[in-house]
Amino acid sequence: MAAAAPGALGALRTGRVRLVAACCARLGPAAWARGTAPRRGYSSEVKTEDELRVRHLEEENRGIVVLGINRAYGKNALSKNLLKMLSKAVDALKSDKKVRTVIIRSEVPGIFCAGADLKERAKMHSSEVGPFVSKIRAVINDIANLPVPTIAAIDGLALGGGLELALACDIRVAASSAKMGLVETKLAIIPGGGGTQRLPRAIGMSLAKELIFSARVLDGQEAKAVGLISHVLEQNQEGDAAYRKALDLAREFLPQGPVAMRVAKLAINQGMEVDLVTGLAIEEACYAQGRGSGDSSVSPSASGQELSSCAKARPRSGASDTRRKDHLNKGQTGRSSCF
Repeated sequence: MAAAAPGALGALRTGRVRLVAACCARLGPAAWARGTAPRRGYSSEVKTEDELRVRHLEEENRGIVVLGINRAYGKNALSKNLLKMLSKAVDALKSDKKVRTVIIRSEVPGIFCAGADLKERAKMHSSEVGPFVSKIRAVINDIANLPVPTIAAIDGLALGGGLELALACDIRVAASSAKMGLVETKLAIIPGGGGTQRLPRAIGMSLAKELIFSARVLDGQEAKAVGLISHVLEQNQEGDAAYRKALDLAREFLPQGPVAMRVAKLAINQGMEVDLVTGLAIEEACYAQGRGSGDSSVSPSASGQELSSCAKARPRSGASDTRRKDHLNKGQTGRSSCF
């Protein structure tokens, strides 16, 4: 495909930066008005039917929300009903400013999510299959687009759409006994919930192709070795080692400025899809918004020190083209650019 003209390229970059700036503006201090009296107890009541349990943790864990998949008879496979529940839960989380981190886990021992419900799909009319797969993709995209950090706690089997669900999260942790893979080619189909796009971005194009072409299944140690997950834990007697690690990470995030967390995620996600120069402009727009957010959870002195460090870490605008290319190659290996 022919390269875009310089003027068109500049317009695309400017448009993306303006879009990010507008998103940052919506994350401003006005959106962060505190709620009323805090709730008491460890967690709220279950918010949906038993197939998906939504818990808003309390006390020292306030701000952490746990989405627990609980469809044991179907190995947590993604059915129409479960997708509907996930969609409803994610829609509610999007606009809840009290939410700081979301953990997705399984309530079923030994299983994270076995992918799409193939038994249900086999009973569908051919005209229903396309919309069903599109719904899976849409729900997974909605999870990927949540403005707060998301963590997948993989304590068991995560195959096909189950791994695609985990790939949509910012961070993945797994037990060493967990099994993960995009196995769709065994069924003479390809991953349809984002796997062909998110797996290469996570581990690099060549290795992602190898895993998808072979339908290979990795255990936790192997997944850690290729960079598919961030942490691997020996499974405990309760079968929730990954969840406990995810909870530790979420607690580590809680003291940080809430606006800064959201804007940082936006800057990273948007920046990794473009060239370095455009990414730095996106960072600048997000930095300006975060600086004026009045994040109350960070002291003014600490906030100033952190922001100063971020500013010093950014490359100088006068860097040579060669240096920019070097930064781009180091920062975007295995990732595609929109430009």
